[in-house]
Amino acid sequence: MGIILPLVVVIIACLTIWKTSDSFESASQYLGRNLSDGVRGATINAIASSMPELLTSLFFLINIRNAEGLSGGIGTTAGSAIYNSMVIPALVGIFVFFKLSSKKFELTRKVIVRDGFFLLVIEVFFLFILSGENITWLDGLLLVLAYFAYLAIMFFTMKKSTKENPVAEFVENFEQGIQEKNKIVSLLKLNLTDVVVGNDQITSRKAWTLLVVSTFIMGLSCLFLVQACEYLGADSYVVPLFGELNGLNIPIMFVALILVSAASSVPDTIISIKDAQKGNYDDAFSNVLGSNIFDICFALGLPILLYTTIYGPFVMPENIIEITLELRIILIVITITALFIFLVGKYFTRTKAVSLMVIYCVFVTYVIIRGFDIDIPFQKVLLQIF
Repeated sequence: MGIILPLVVVIIACLTIWKTSDSFESASQYLGRNLSDGVRGATINAIASSMPELLTSLFFLINIRNAEGLSGGIGTTAGSAIYNSMVIPALVGIFVFFKLSSKKFELTRKVIVRDGFFLLVIEVFFLFILSGENITWLDGLLLVLAYFAYLAIMFFTMKKSTKENPVAEFVENFEQGIQEKNKIVSLLKLNLTDVVVGNDQITSRKAWTLLVVSTFIMGLSCLFLVQACEYLGADSYVVPLFGELNGLNIPIMFVALILVSAASSVPDTIISIKDAQKGNYDDAFSNVLGSNIFDICFALGLPILLYTTIYGPFVMPENIIEITLELRIILIVITITALFIFLVGKYFTRTKAVSLMVIYCVFVTYVIIRGFDIDIPFQKVLLQIF
């Protein structure tokens, strides 16, 4: 029961995040309807699908209020970035190969190179900026500014949208998405688009309302997700009606690396598969890379900036510095590997999809071994090199 109860909460939170993120994405898509496809995938879609990571990182800091809470945020954002780079492209490929009966599809190399280059620069920046014993407001500010610099470059280089009437297109999409006329039924099903927009025509005001409502419910879900993962990582915890229960007794970062990152990345997965279903493969992959940039810079940087401004700097214990160093190096290695797989050859194939899934399974195995404090040579090699 000690493990099952938090896992049930994680599953419920995951489903709620998915449903509310779907509405959040619909609103943000409408508000960003004039952007070109590749830019929309790397910015609007990426921000929409990565809101859970931002909220989760914030709640880790608010709930735990120490370096362990920060490690939970680092685990969530870095783990999500690894999940995005490996699992989502693989799932997109599997969907295309089996659902659309296509053996391969082509990616625009320019989009992958552009977003991949920015991502690698950000990850190297991330490696060094959190390398000290003290994490201050300046570290958070630099991460946030790095994301705004990325946005500025994206919008400056954006090509004009080729859609003749983007408003009409998104109004039509909203109308097709309406499922229930009864708003109470829609609310129970968490179809927030039906509740806020209903059978009326979508407007900017309704889109912003939908954005706020979705963020609020998503935030509550992320709060429960963080609490459940805190229980999972604890040696023991107390729950009313159930009494004292036993957890896994592992650092919360390792719980965040697998469970929280996967749960918070459900929106990224859904958005990328939807883009692939429409044949927008560039958006499907740029969303992945753009989400990673948002996760590392903004979803982690903003909570650090806010928290350290109010409560002062973090003092990082040696064991957390060691773990986060390993994680940041692994993140760079996996990103380089993923980009290599994307760019080798003209097409994305089944072999590439399987390779990505295998690499992710190896990473999960490493996290489990490391989380239960089983000594492995890889750890010592990393520390000697860096």
